[in-house]
Formats: sequence, C-alpha cells, structure tokens
Amino acid sequence: MVNIGIVGVGLVGSELLAQLHATSAKRLKIVGLTNSRNMVISDTEYKPLSLTQWKQELEGSNVAADLGVFAKYLADSPEHAVIVDCTASDAVSQLYPAWLKAGVSVVTPNKKGFSGSLDLYKEIVSLAANLGPSTGAKTPMAYHESTVGAGLPVLSTLTDFVKTGDEIEKIEGIFSGTLSYLFNNFSSLSSTGSQSFSENVKVAKELGYTEPDPRDDLNGMDVARKVTICGRLAGLDLDLSTLPVENIVPGPLQAVASADEFMAKLPEFDDHFSKLNEEAKKEGQVLRCVGLVDVKGGNSGVKLLK
Repeated sequence: MVNIGIVGVGLVGSELLAQLHATSAKRLKIVGLTNSRNMVISDTEYKPLSLTQWKQELEGSNVAADLGVFAKYLADSPEHAVIVDCTASDAVSQLYPAWLKAGVSVVTPNKKGFSGSLDLYKEIVSLAANLGPSTGAKTPMAYHESTVGAGLPVLSTLTDFVKTGDEIEKIEGIFSGTLSYLFNNFSSLSSTGSQSFSENVKVAKELGYTEPDPRDDLNGMDVARKVTICGRLAGLDLDLSTLPVENIVPGPLQAVASADEFMAKLPEFDDHFSKLNEEAKKEGQVLRCVGLVDVKGGNSGVKLLK
C-alpha cells in the first residue's frame, strides 16, 4: 500500500481525486488533503479518506493548513508515503528536499522545483533515488513527468535516452498547448479570413485554454520552464535567469495593471501581429512559438519563429 497526501485540491488536485475514485485504485490510499487554508489528515491507522465526501470534509475542517505537520504525518507512515503537489507554488516546491530527506516521495505537475533555482534542482536530484546516482541507501523518489507534455512520456523517454548512452543534440518543439492553439488558428497557410490575434486570444481565454491573465502564456515563461526542465535532463545547467526568452506581449501592455485592461488594449496591436503573419505567409511559412534545447550549439531559448 502507498499512503498519499495531496497538496492543492483545485482543478488539478480535484481531477486527480476523481480519477482515483473512478479507477478504484486499491493500493493507493489518500490519507491527507490540504489547501492554503485547511487540511484533513487521517488517523494513526492511516485509514483512507473518503473520495466522495472530501470537499465537505476539507471545507468543514477546523485544522489550519500546516505543511510541516502534514509532511511529518506522511513521514511517520508505516508504509511508503507520497506527497502529490498539485499547486503551482514556488514556496511549496522549496519543501521538496525536506520531504525527500524525511523519506517521503514527491510526485508533481508543478514546474517550479525543476525549472527554478539550479541549486534547488540539484538538491532534489541528489536526494531522489530515481534521479541521482544510485547509492543503495536512498528510497524516496521524485516524479515530475507531467511538467512537460502533460500525459505524454516526454521526460521518461528523454531520461531513458540519456541513461542508455544516447547523446542529445537538440530538442525543439511547440511546448505550449495554449500557444499552439493560438498560432494554429491565427497563422495558417490554408485559412484566408482568419480572426485577428486579439480575437483568437479572447476565444482561447473564454474556452479556458489560457491562464486567467493571458500574458502568463504569451510572455514565453511557461515554454521557458519546459525548455529548462528538458535541458537539465539532457545534461545542461540551464537557468531561467540567463535563458533567452522572447516575450510576445507588446511592450506597452507588459506592465498594465490587470488582465481586463490587457484584453481591452490588445486589439490596438492587431496590426503588429497581422504584419508578422503576412510576412511569414509571403515566404510560404507560418508563425509558431518554438522552444529549443540546443545541447551542441548552446543556443537554447524561446522565440517566435517563421
């Protein structure tokens, strides 16, 4: 049996709980849940929490969220314990080394711990049995497959290549589903009367494809984090602070106060994006936001390309 504690029960965390309930995974026991306000942990026998009443139990809990207490409860488990971090919090990712040192494994879609500080990343790798050199003494593991490529086995495949002696020369692709949707609709050789760029962003936002503030997609940082994660697995010491990233948010809109103001003013720059698109079409090409891990050439980065 595996005892599991879930940190963050928003969109991702609640879907995980729904899937665990639907599959009736008998070897996986949810024994702890926490959001930023309250938490629920099981008893000393680590009985599983209800997968149908968890929302009511968490909302009705009078136990304040405390990740230190939460992690210790999991660490004291007589069976293997895992914390699943379903947040996008930088502060939570800083706790991974402490959890691993306590013998608790980490599973997460949170990119912050694997794309942020290089020191933090290296400490996580050194403590996780499945990431660093095997010492025979380490047992906790850290898995972050879904930080790149959602449900596709991108990172495990890349890791297998490296472990079996293949030399990675280049990884290139459209790492963002949001930007893929936007530019597939905006810049296409087959379409004639396509919507303006701002209209495409508006539709994507309404469909829930973008972040609440679309600038968080358009600034290229989501792609940059994925490039950094892949680059590090390929053997590069990439760092977000030095990685070249093209921010396609028009300069005057980068500092506006709110997402609503950004959306209201974005149509003023439709001519800018239309011009870029027409230039690409004249060359028989389309616009795409591309992430590049360039192991051999040293030109890793994120750029809007034709």
